Amino acid sequence: MISGLHHVNIIVPPDTLPEANAFYGNTLGLTPRAVPSAQEGRLAWFDIASSGQQVHVAFGRKDIDFTEEARAASRHPCFRVESPEKLAELQGKVWDHFKRGGEGAPMACDEPGGENSGSKGVEYPTRFFARDYAGNRLEFTL
Repeated sequence: MISGLHHVNIIVPPDTLPEANAFYGNTLGLTPRAVPSAQEGRLAWFDIASSGQQVHVAFGRKDIDFTEEARAASRHPCFRVESPEKLAELQGKVWDHFKRGGEGAPMACDEPGGENSGSKGVEYPTRFFARDYAGNRLEFTL
């Protein structure tokens, strides 16, 4: 039966490999891994620590329009972070990249110390949301 997640796949605009590496590799600290040779330049894969889980970034077709409506979607992966301190550290890194801009900068990030942009409730005490450089919604929690 199901024992966990192997990977999540996120779609981004074509020809954004440098942005994928800047955000998912540098800002989030995920480890790049080799993709199948037949798909080089069309995919970027990242390991999530030593969990065996991965994030796959697939580059969409050139004829797909990444509209604001699509960027506002609520579907998202949620990443578990090992401690409250590490969650705060990661939020700071994502926020800093958002504020300074540049290659792979996220389109949005909940400000450290502010309210998160998700549903409110006692079930969600510690988390934050961001939107990657392509508008994909991401959640980070304990």
